[in-house]
Amino acid sequence: GGNKGYAKVKVNGDEEEEVVPVIFDPATYYGDREADIAMTYVFGGFGSDFYAGYEEEWPLPEGHEKRKTVYNLYHILNHEVLFGGMYRSQARGMIEEILRM
Repeated sequence: GGNKGYAKVKVNGDEEEEVVPVIFDPATYYGDREADIAMTYVFGGFGSDFYAGYEEEWPLPEGHEKRKTVYNLYHILNHEVLFGGMYRSQARGMIEEILRM
């Protein structure tokens, strides 16, 4: 679901195929990697193995958990404008959390 899937790739001199996870992102940009990781949490996130693997390859700097809320506020406000509903109360909660930092 979402922007993740699986692809078959050739290994061992193209004699065998292996299934590997992939991430699709039609809205790519050059920016802070923390913003990308934060966005993965907006609609449920990925499994814990994804985050553990990311941390193993390129650990996030200290404080990234707090900054996640700041990065994701934009997306929640955008969804409030586009879809209304519950996003307003979620945005208010995020703003309150940011103000307590």
